[in-house]
Amino acid sequence: MQRVTNILILLLFQGSLLAQKESSYSGNPIFKGWYADPEAIVFGNKYWVYPTYSAPYNEQVFMDAFSSTDLVHWSKHEKVLDTSSIKWAKRAMWAPAIIQKDGRYFLFFSANDIQNDNEKGGIGVAVADDPAGPFRDHLGHPLIDKFYNGAQPIDQFVFKDSNGEYYIIYGGWRHCNIARLKKDFTGIIPLDDGTMFKEITPEGYVEGPFLFKKGDKYYFMWSEGGWGGPDYSVAYAIADSPFGPF
Repeated sequence: MQRVTNILILLLFQGSLLAQKESSYSGNPIFKGWYADPEAIVFGNKYWVYPTYSAPYNEQVFMDAFSSTDLVHWSKHEKVLDTSSIKWAKRAMWAPAIIQKDGRYFLFFSANDIQNDNEKGGIGVAVADDPAGPFRDHLGHPLIDKFYNGAQPIDQFVFKDSNGEYYIIYGGWRHCNIARLKKDFTGIIPLDDGTMFKEITPEGYVEGPFLFKKGDKYYFMWSEGGWGGPDYSVAYAIADSPFGPF
């Protein structure tokens, strides 16, 4: 009987541990919905995720955000940004990139999926006083709306270097550019060599750039292959400068 009792106690204990373990994870996906391109960041004591709302382009006209204090329980913040506050954006809003500066939150986004320099759209900037929005148009027009060096103005990432400079890294159509941002994020300023947009495309690059610095090295990540096919993947390279060579 004692052996049976001990086995029952052990099973109950194991069950309790399993329940605790299961409750300590949010599972995958971490929240419900059809989302892509997540940008994750920490503001204060909260984790935030800003994803693309994945839908047909004409329905892809807003962005939600999600916050959590424990990475298990998530709160949804609906439509922190939508086309009602970005008059030039009509469709295909995607790839949010957010950064905090001087007590405000700047959300960079792509819109309209332009195919040439004559179409209106590209990369825009929205601003809010709270990470949950609502975000409003910072410029009233796109920040980048042309195909410099062959790069479609999409998939932007904003990077603050250790010297205090802010850069935007972006590009589709197998080309990637880096440019220096004004400190108020209202425009692009020349790089040290006098150029405005420097191409830093590594071999195999397709889209989705991401950059971070660890120690004295810059780690650059990107997507390659076809996003709808089995060869879609993530690659990375390392350089001594954000301008490469990677």
